[in-house]
Amino acid sequence: MTSPAPQALRVGELRPSQLLHTYGIGAVTDLPNLSTMVMGLDDWDPVRARVLTEDRLLAAVRRRLGNQVAALRTPPHLPENPSDPYGDWTRTGVPVSLFPRWLRCSRERCNQLAPASSGLFQFRPNLYRPEKTKYVHANCGGGGKGQPTALPARFLVACPDGHMDDFPWVYFVHGGAAPCEGGTLTLTVAGTTGEAANVFVRCTCDKVRSMADALGHAGERNLPACRGHHPHLGTFTPGCDQHARTISLGATNSWFASQLRVFSIPRAEEPLTQAVKEHWSLLSPLAAVPADAAKMLLPTQACWPELEQYGADAVWTAITREAQSLTGEQSEEDDEFDLTTPEWRAFTQPRDHTLPDFTTVRERRVPAGTADWLDSVVLVHRLREVSALTGFTRIEAPEWLPAEETQAPAGASLSRADPTWVPCAELRGEGVFLALDEAHLSAWERQEAVLARERVLRAAHLDWCLARGMEPRWPGIRYVLLHTLAHVLIRQFALECGYGASGIAERVYARSGPDPMSGILLYTAAPDSEGTLGGLVSLGRGERLGPALDRALDEARLCSSDPMCAEHDPRDHGRLHGAACHACLFAAETSCERGNHYLDRALLVETLAGDMCAFRP
Repeated sequence: MTSPAPQALRVGELRPSQLLHTYGIGAVTDLPNLSTMVMGLDDWDPVRARVLTEDRLLAAVRRRLGNQVAALRTPPHLPENPSDPYGDWTRTGVPVSLFPRWLRCSRERCNQLAPASSGLFQFRPNLYRPEKTKYVHANCGGGGKGQPTALPARFLVACPDGHMDDFPWVYFVHGGAAPCEGGTLTLTVAGTTGEAANVFVRCTCDKVRSMADALGHAGERNLPACRGHHPHLGTFTPGCDQHARTISLGATNSWFASQLRVFSIPRAEEPLTQAVKEHWSLLSPLAAVPADAAKMLLPTQACWPELEQYGADAVWTAITREAQSLTGEQSEEDDEFDLTTPEWRAFTQPRDHTLPDFTTVRERRVPAGTADWLDSVVLVHRLREVSALTGFTRIEAPEWLPAEETQAPAGASLSRADPTWVPCAELRGEGVFLALDEAHLSAWERQEAVLARERVLRAAHLDWCLARGMEPRWPGIRYVLLHTLAHVLIRQFALECGYGASGIAERVYARSGPDPMSGILLYTAAPDSEGTLGGLVSLGRGERLGPALDRALDEARLCSSDPMCAEHDPRDHGRLHGAACHACLFAAETSCERGNHYLDRALLVETLAGDMCAFRP
């Protein structure tokens, strides 16, 4: 995907969901022969970026980034059937630029290292096969036939404030001293392991240095101060006080997304009224227009393809009815920043929903043997998840504290100025919602053994927060229990539903007090407009859910790392989990909403350490 500028060239492809979760703005994208960075929103062409309507998410994004954000848009897409391989469609997409800008000759006898702008390497585009586009070392002196490919240098520097830069090769090999005149660098690997200690950068002035000197605490001493460079914006932030750290090209800690996510929930039981409410921000100006003129303007609205099936007369009637219902009142969405409570209420309503993006069926009875602790089961046949990218971090992932999500820091900026829109993606899928019995859960929370366990976990949580200079915000013992149950079920469901564990995500609804919540949603979703295939929702039916719950709880009682896992004291090292590890509870990054924090098997089932506080002994 490339910039819409006239000189731009298509060099590869990414799925829209990847542009939010894996290779978003500011991320380095590895192509077969190139390494590129996705540029900021200032360089995007939003002409082909479709506007998504999700008022709750837009309100949350505005609270985090400011009221200047006017829209949520999908990444620009290419036409489905381009007829001309040299036409404008080849310049429509997401803009990227070469990064890192230092390249190395791939011929073993050469290994020359230099910037792409040095003139040593030539750019070779391939219009018919963009993935073959590359740089070559045209005048390679390493012998052999042909022109060897110039590959991106395998090391970069970054800092926790989101800055990234090319590795300072000249500074590093000369130990920070003045470089020699006209020196040439090479990057060679000794041995077969490829570890940093066997990678050497050499200069023709006989200076040699191992890349091991650029890593760890030694690297902080051997590297210059961070320049505050944001290559995706082309800007520098002077005075960055962070140490630049060496990272490998393609390292997983080079980019972490900062996102907000919501589910589309019903606002009305009738599909047309629901659609009008969803697109009210676009349709509301028409309410003040005479009927005949408004009906003529309807086809010009961006949401008309979704409304056309109902006809202009029916849509106009729905618009006037909605306008009358809002007269003298303030729309709920204006102050709707709580992302979980509306979803909890939608899932726990006693009636079923049959909307295109929210179809639920409440099971008549819970599985046998669970009536004392499980209140209800809801089969979610169709759901729609919309996520928005608000920023990103490097080196360290966003801290997964269960504070108000809309008040969390957004991370590095997506544009040079305050963004007026943010990229988003929509997924459709299915899920199973479980609500626990509030009376049983409240009684469990008041048990002395549970209170004692909470004091242990809370003390470790305090140490963890203080070590990072963060305000301690304990999520509550209820959250830890529900989060643990969700992870136990993700593992069991993955064995039975046909989806991999990394494809099943969670949403935990946990809150004590006058308006309590106690439930979990396990769901899977895909970018396809038809959603998923129903394998997960079928597990919510009583004849399958009961055995699955029994097996999941039985599996959680023992861990292959026991007794070390069961007897783990989180206070020893200030951890955010109790009896939990990779062998028993930890889930994939795509599944867990809290980065595998706030987990404890001892709260859910009996472990080798005992059953004093187990919810299901």
